[in-house]
Amino acid sequence: MAQIAEDLFLLLVDNATAQLALERQRRERVLAAGVLLDLALACRIRPSAPGDAVEPGRLVALRAGTATDPVVEPAFMLLQKQPLSPSRAVAKVSKDVQENVALHLERLGQISRVRVPSSRFNPLYAWPLTRRERVAAARTDLLAALFDRRPPTPATAAIVTVLHAADGLGALLSLNDRGWRWVHSRATEIASGSWVDEYPTAYPTPLPEVNLAVTASALRSALS
Repeated sequence: MAQIAEDLFLLLVDNATAQLALERQRRERVLAAGVLLDLALACRIRPSAPGDAVEPGRLVALRAGTATDPVVEPAFMLLQKQPLSPSRAVAKVSKDVQENVALHLERLGQISRVRVPSSRFNPLYAWPLTRRERVAAARTDLLAALFDRRPPTPATAAIVTVLHAADGLGALLSLNDRGWRWVHSRATEIASGSWVDEYPTAYPTPLPEVNLAVTASALRSALS
């Protein structure tokens, strides 16, 4: 399941308008990063390392395996063909990512698609939530990690990292200056990868979490 990308989409749906927050280009890049981090958590991609037969810092596909779901497979197939820099990978994946994630969430029964009257050439849609349990859980985990300093789940850590790098946390939170200073400090900690060490019983740290943190670090510059 593309949990990171799907939860990002659900969190970005405005409750009042059922429209997605953030301007389109930034939103697409955020969702693209979410897809790539889903692949990293599944240990299907990673940044290249010294000794690899590719340029340093490229994202490389690790193994084909079996198809997981239609949200992440196009990104994996892209990196199978050629290792890409994080910025190039985000740019390529972002082209169709919003439609892919939306269609999959429709099939899962999480959202519906409603066409909004518009004079624009391209159709405009709203995305009312049909079920709120999943987005409520994602929001609870996000707030607990940021405000209660609860060790985040890998998916929550990835969401915080992506939104922090893209300056997108303001789409989810409305805070005063003191609150934003707190959130910025905590989000910076999480984005640095410190969340991997916040579980006292998680040693040795599992490879998927380490790979997620390393890949998230590589993607941050592509989103800022």
